[in-house]
Amino acid sequence: MVIVGAGECGARAAFALREAGYGGRVTLIGEERHPPYERPPLSKDAITGPQAPGAKTIAEPGRYADAAIALMLSSPVVSIDRAARRISLADGGTLPYDRLLLATGCSPRRLALAREGPRIAYLRTLDDAGRIAERLGPGKRLAVIGGGFIGLELAASARQRRTDVTVVEAQPRILMRGVPADIAERIHRLHADNGVRILCGVGIAAIEDAGDRVAVRLADGRTVEAELLLVGIGAVPNVALAEAAGLALDNGIAVDATLATSDPFIFAAGDCCSFPLASHDGRRTRLESWRNAQEQGALAARNMLGAGEAHAAVPWFWSDQYDHTMQIAGVPDHAATTVRRDLADGAFILFQLAEDGRLMAAGGVGPGNVVAKDVRLAEMLIARGAKPDPASLADPGFRLKSLLG
Repeated sequence: MVIVGAGECGARAAFALREAGYGGRVTLIGEERHPPYERPPLSKDAITGPQAPGAKTIAEPGRYADAAIALMLSSPVVSIDRAARRISLADGGTLPYDRLLLATGCSPRRLALAREGPRIAYLRTLDDAGRIAERLGPGKRLAVIGGGFIGLELAASARQRRTDVTVVEAQPRILMRGVPADIAERIHRLHADNGVRILCGVGIAAIEDAGDRVAVRLADGRTVEAELLLVGIGAVPNVALAEAAGLALDNGIAVDATLATSDPFIFAAGDCCSFPLASHDGRRTRLESWRNAQEQGALAARNMLGAGEAHAAVPWFWSDQYDHTMQIAGVPDHAATTVRRDLADGAFILFQLAEDGRLMAAGGVGPGNVVAKDVRLAEMLIARGAKPDPASLADPGFRLKSLLG
């Protein structure tokens, strides 16, 4: 069993093979020099910590040896020979496989005007986080292009380092993809209250690196200057290996409900693949989230061993910014009805129902973990295809757990 991609998904798959009783050879291959680590802290703890960022490893290095998992780091894979069932490495070596898992993840979407350099950064790796952290602090200025999760989490972390922050978003509001407008408005106000300047609905005309600073020329004539520019305009799936090997693609590596690709000996999981989402009538979906990477890594491992299990998990996302947490279960778009449930401390949850009354999504925001319990219960209701009474959803005194009986 060979796994290409030593991130959350790939590492989880490697251990899941052992947990399922597989006794053959397991090889986990990663491009980076670091042992597998978690990526969510890269925009949070890795930036706010008092020292150079350290990795939050997925498992202690010794656990790989204990589980007889061959961990190959700094080892880019350059090609897949499907006929011979063999992969080739950048150093000229090759490895045979009986089953191959592609857990290659995503890369930051590039902005043509912003070529990476000492003062222009993208965030995806631990080394990226280290370079960004070095540029932040009192008296420093950070400009962020993109009002999505990465850009806003970085903005919040930079403010905790007392950095001046300006966020530029071309869309009419922040968090346009996958977050209801009311929740996005709350997050916008939260940032404004913490001193972040957010400019929405404005494009970028030019980016000039002046040596000691970067000048972002906006389409409306304004200029934003900063010592560091972060570009956070989304991510693209890493499909080059799959494409060169002739595997089917569809907004990522196309897999079926068992995470098998168009080649029955090759599976794909995590950020790099699109799959039929059971809770939303089988619509093809690609998810970029920590929990999806975990769940699909474990599922792919079982199916590489012949389990034949279909993916059934409901999407779930979270984002910590300042003292607030945002959580979303399901897919918020295409809802016919939205029901609001107000909780303590100004927190609230939005339940989104389809035309037939099915609960399709629930998103909440508030201080601490105020929304966590209800969003978790909503996730379970979505998985069951429940059609809850809207009045009950709106009533904060109504116990959502009673709907699971």
